[in-house]
Amino acid sequence: MSKIFRSNEALVAVTIVLLSLVIGLNNPTFFSVGNLFDLLRSSIVIGIFAMGVLIVIISGGIDVSFTAIGVFALYSTTRILKEFMPDAPIWVGFMIAAAIGLGLGMINAFFIARFKLPTLIVTLGTLSMFHGFLLFAIGNQIIRDVPPAMDQFARSALVRIPLERGVANLHPAILITAAAALIVWLLLNFTMLGRGIYALGGSREAAERAGFNVPRIQYFIYSFVGLLSGVAGMTFGSLARQANPQDIVGMELNVIAAVVLGGAQLTGGRGTVIGTILGVLLVVIASNSLILIGVPAVWQRVVIGLIILIGTGLPAIQARRAAQGGMRSI
Repeated sequence: MSKIFRSNEALVAVTIVLLSLVIGLNNPTFFSVGNLFDLLRSSIVIGIFAMGVLIVIISGGIDVSFTAIGVFALYSTTRILKEFMPDAPIWVGFMIAAAIGLGLGMINAFFIARFKLPTLIVTLGTLSMFHGFLLFAIGNQIIRDVPPAMDQFARSALVRIPLERGVANLHPAILITAAAALIVWLLLNFTMLGRGIYALGGSREAAERAGFNVPRIQYFIYSFVGLLSGVAGMTFGSLARQANPQDIVGMELNVIAAVVLGGAQLTGGRGTVIGTILGVLLVVIASNSLILIGVPAVWQRVVIGLIILIGTGLPAIQARRAAQGGMRSI
């Protein structure tokens, strides 16, 4: 039991409970069904992004271009649908966005796997390149008259609960996040590729000696992240019922923070889907609900920063103490 309560996932879960109690006791609206559904809706896009970022961080890399890939896929897909397939169903839009994201992710993979360039440098470059190309070559006007399928998807509901004032809707896009989490969980826990991703994060040399094809693993990682980013971008645009080339970019901090808070080590080799989901919930609650207890929006980023420092600092201190205890026993 002591090991369970020392785990990073348990610490994050306790933090979520305590933060929820503080907010809810000061403002009971926090515990309402409508607010719960709003929090879940706010978790959809960041949750999809986080699943991709998780496997990157486990592999020992850093990707900051996923938001640019997401908005590029969203805007491009919306224009394609409007001009060539205005009556296409929503799943066609998601397929196109996923394909665009996959292609952009393969550009990252090529430079990282082929030339062994630092992942942060490559993705910083492609972040600017993808977003700049979108703004100056494809278009920089906000598309508000989206295709009917996107509008219908935005209005759909998985669950509808009547309230005294209005109706609480749980959007079916939450199933996309759940599917992404399930796929990544199965990948990391039950496939040789998942073992290779963990091995790569632990030590590239050790992974190569163990027989893993590191370039192929990297091609998969960044291509898969691109695909998920395309899906996340299309989901964001569909929920917002618009395609704004300035949206999404800038969300990187919250997504990476959620993954790190969930227990993924920036040095690689460690991270879980459950921990990442808890990290997403913590970041979403801190970002969306602190206003309920009177915390100004300008201070919310400060609070998130403190949560990140505490959430990542405590496990590091515990690991150091455990290592020192092991040395003393020897």
